[in-house]
Amino acid sequence: MKHIVILDGHTLNPGDLSWQKILDLGQVDIYPRSTKEEVSARIKDAEIIVVNKVNIDADIMDNAPNCRCICVTATGYNNINIEKAKEKGLIVLNACNYGTLSVAQHVFALLLEITNQINTHYKSVKAGDWGQQPDFCFWKSPLERLEGKTMGIVGFGAIGQAVANIALAFGMNVKVWTRNKQKVTNPRFEAISFEEIITSSDIISLHIPSTGETINKMNQAVFQKMKENAILINTSRGDLINEEDLYEGLKMKKPAFAALDVLKVEPPVEKSPLFELDNCIITPHIAWASKQAREKLMDMTVTNIVSYIEGKPLNNLAAVK
Repeated sequence: MKHIVILDGHTLNPGDLSWQKILDLGQVDIYPRSTKEEVSARIKDAEIIVVNKVNIDADIMDNAPNCRCICVTATGYNNINIEKAKEKGLIVLNACNYGTLSVAQHVFALLLEITNQINTHYKSVKAGDWGQQPDFCFWKSPLERLEGKTMGIVGFGAIGQAVANIALAFGMNVKVWTRNKQKVTNPRFEAISFEEIITSSDIISLHIPSTGETINKMNQAVFQKMKENAILINTSRGDLINEEDLYEGLKMKKPAFAALDVLKVEPPVEKSPLFELDNCIITPHIAWASKQAREKLMDMTVTNIVSYIEGKPLNNLAAVK
């Protein structure tokens, strides 16, 4: 019987999903969360480790002699020491594209909050402001229509492509920056340089991974080149943006607005200066977390575990090449 340990299951399943398909696969220990100090003791006898954000470093691997497989309940796997996993001959499996449409939807939820100010007007109506008006309607801030605006998409993987398609439905012009221009097959999408994206877009949405080349890609020099009233949206990785530069830029209305679902440090250890700004919306890394996306992620994790058990692991990230 396989010994499976789930180290931080709460974000995937806070109680509204079922673990049964994994429970059917062996002896399963489920922990909602695990501190760094707790990990080694919990996995010392495990053959399969299921993990979301807990760091599995070289020392932890050395203290898990029975481990043969690590399943990451996420697409990103920078919390796993892949080189050490290769050295030890471990199998590392992740999950991709489970939340594509959920993240794309959240991009537009953030954008529409900025352009339509739903929360502002909802609170105003609840406070009785509408009943005090001499006219049948009123608005507390300018409202913007998306039709005709330019959506600049930085990165054109599955999520970037989904965002592009939604933008078309709103009647927006879509421009794309990608290293692989062959992905841009729709003639209504224009592939241009990063510099052109920054200078020509009304809305810039980030959809690139965090790498040595992309960390702090959005910085003061970039913000200064943005159009007047430009909106920056980040549902990708927090460290793509230099947050200190963004704070200073937002104070100068460069960009005019920012909508972030991710921060450099999550959860934020200290209250970020960005929290003080009226032109910055922040949500707590929830773009991926619809129930439907988590159900799909659960199923993909089951598939990954089964593939290992059957000796046919899918897309082993630690395969020696």
